Amino acid sequence: MEWLTAPFEAAFVQRALWGGVLVSAICALAGTWVVLRGMAFLGDAMSHGLLPGVALAALLGGDLLVGAAVSAAVMTAGVSALGRTPRLSQDTGIGLLFVGMLSLGVIIVSRSPSFAVDLTGFLFGDVLAVREQDLLLLAAALVAALVVALLGHRAFLALAFDPRKAHTLGLRPRLAHALLLGLLGLAIVTSFHIVGTLLVLGLLIAPPAAALPWARNVRDVMGLAALLGATATFGGLLLSWHLGTAAGATVSALAVSFFFLSHLASGLRRRFRRPADALTPATTEKA
Repeated sequence: MEWLTAPFEAAFVQRALWGGVLVSAICALAGTWVVLRGMAFLGDAMSHGLLPGVALAALLGGDLLVGAAVSAAVMTAGVSALGRTPRLSQDTGIGLLFVGMLSLGVIIVSRSPSFAVDLTGFLFGDVLAVREQDLLLLAAALVAALVVALLGHRAFLALAFDPRKAHTLGLRPRLAHALLLGLLGLAIVTSFHIVGTLLVLGLLIAPPAAALPWARNVRDVMGLAALLGATATFGGLLLSWHLGTAAGATVSALAVSFFFLSHLASGLRRRFRRPADALTPATTEKA
């Protein structure tokens, strides 16, 4: 028991745990739709697209979250605008924005004397540096994400499975898509300083993807994803404390390992069910 509880006696580890739990809940709300709609590349592009705003804010001595929010807004507007271009596929537009924003960010960061430190912190975050005001911000972001998820649930659901039907039902798919991009941006902006942009996809995609084989509806996916993310946070912090590894990377790696374990267990379940299902008709015929 001491091995399990000793790391969490430290106040900064407790804050890291609560920060990770809140981030897991926010990422579950947004990440479920990312997984269902196959938008992982967009999530990756948006997370790296935050670099120019963060770099400029750091260079000018401003608030990094404000800079990240501005970059997220630019990325959201850019993806929405390029998505309406008939001769340009959405993936091409996302790729161009991804490379352009990342390049601009690196150029801005290179003007700073602490280039390597700033870039490393941006990419990998520092979950052990979470402050009390960060927890308040994450709690407010979770409330906002819940409101968006509840208000847009019907439109998001129709958009995920049949965009044409969403238009027929008057659900305004373009507005719903923009709102979903906003939800994704909110999750990434509030999470990047916890686990970094390179690792935020671990909590954004892995828990919902791991939850899919075991859930019956979208709400179940979100709930189970939040639980898996929180478990990865607890386990990752515990392992990083005892093994001396990077906390954010350990949390993200554990979340990804849950995905592989989940799909392995799901595959085994299907494999063992098939013989039982195959015997049922034969047994009925004999009877």
